[in-house]
Amino acid sequence: MTKRTSAKYKIDRRMGENIWGRPKSPVNKREYGPGQHGQRRKGKMSDFGLQLRAKQKLKGYYGDLTEKQFRRIYAEAERRRGDTGELLIGLLERRLDAVVYRAKFVPTIFAARQFVNHGHVTVNGKRVNIPSYRVQEGDVIEVRDKSKQMVVVLEAVQLAERDVPDYLEVDHSKMTATFVRTPGLADVPYPVVMEPNLVIEYYAQN
Repeated sequence: MTKRTSAKYKIDRRMGENIWGRPKSPVNKREYGPGQHGQRRKGKMSDFGLQLRAKQKLKGYYGDLTEKQFRRIYAEAERRRGDTGELLIGLLERRLDAVVYRAKFVPTIFAARQFVNHGHVTVNGKRVNIPSYRVQEGDVIEVRDKSKQMVVVLEAVQLAERDVPDYLEVDHSKMTATFVRTPGLADVPYPVVMEPNLVIEYYAQN
């Protein structure tokens, strides 16, 4: 299992939001933070606090990426021409583990990382076991034949809590997904509000 799988609900509690929209999230029952001081009344958050929280939320959503990984993706978005926030979201959504999760081949982003790591996925017919592999427009992602009947895959396809976004064309009978186009913020079906503009402000000042 990934190092964060057992702690995924802690991320929800820390953020105070159900960032993946899961029915079992502890935030659905307790909206206060974790720990003995979690129920204290919260004061108004500073600009820095809001920016940091936005970064942690986005970073956590994609499987709690390391700061080094996340900063590298931000730096690339900043180098490119266009809206840095939109480019950041596009780069995150082009990660292979994110595409596997979006295609509903697995139930969680953490499971997607493990699924790719264990060699269950091909891109254009070639096995790829790097979760951060960047998918290109037109690439075909497929679950390998020997993995298509895995319980985790069969259960994920039936999940009613999320839909496949329109920048992917998915055929669950063949377990294939085509990455049609790179999405912008408005295209991505986040269950909570993501604020990449605040992430940009955070890195601009730190």
